[in-house]
Amino acid sequence: MEIYLDTADVNAVERLHSILPVKGVTTNPSIVAKEKKPLFDVLAELQAVIGPDGQLFAQVIANNAQGMIKEAEELTKRFPSLVVKVPVTAQGLIAIKALTEQGITTLGTAVYGAAQGLLSVLAGAKYVAPYVNRIDAQSGSGIEVVSELQRLLALHAPSSMILAASFRTPRQALDCLLAGCEAITLPVDVAELFIADPAVDAAIRKFEDDWQTAFGKLTF
Repeated sequence: MEIYLDTADVNAVERLHSILPVKGVTTNPSIVAKEKKPLFDVLAELQAVIGPDGQLFAQVIANNAQGMIKEAEELTKRFPSLVVKVPVTAQGLIAIKALTEQGITTLGTAVYGAAQGLLSVLAGAKYVAPYVNRIDAQSGSGIEVVSELQRLLALHAPSSMILAASFRTPRQALDCLLAGCEAITLPVDVAELFIADPAVDAAIRKFEDDWQTAFGKLTF
């Protein structure tokens, strides 16, 4: 199983990378824009934090196949191991096919349906990213899309994998893992909810208070 952080906040990645078994970092244009720094500077900083074995993802901005291919080539020239995220549109599918032929690893992103996701992996994408919470927000079922896509991949594209994205709660992420997802990418706030629970904090305070009352110190 692979866990990624869906952010370009270098400080947050540095903090959480020391706590969680993070495989790497996924980004998109909106996430990078929040940092107000050039894309390649952000990617270099993120790579430094996650180390040479950490996996980076970055997304093309162009909306036509030719532009997507050119941007993907530039990204992987700077960062050879980077996975290029390509929106699964008609133009995106053309780009994924061409990039696969060049040996450039891709992720089909902005996926809202199982059929759309299947097309991306049949075009050659190694990863496919269904937007779980965004599907839910449109009165759909993100976990149902993930489950259907997982079955389709097992039947028709076993060399590809789901990297589920767009989470609002840890429960959504856990449901994806239970459905068989091999990878998830978590926003910083959702990742923090996995390791911070008011009930746990209260229990620890109770342990400390009881020990302090009995022994007058918080050491053995």
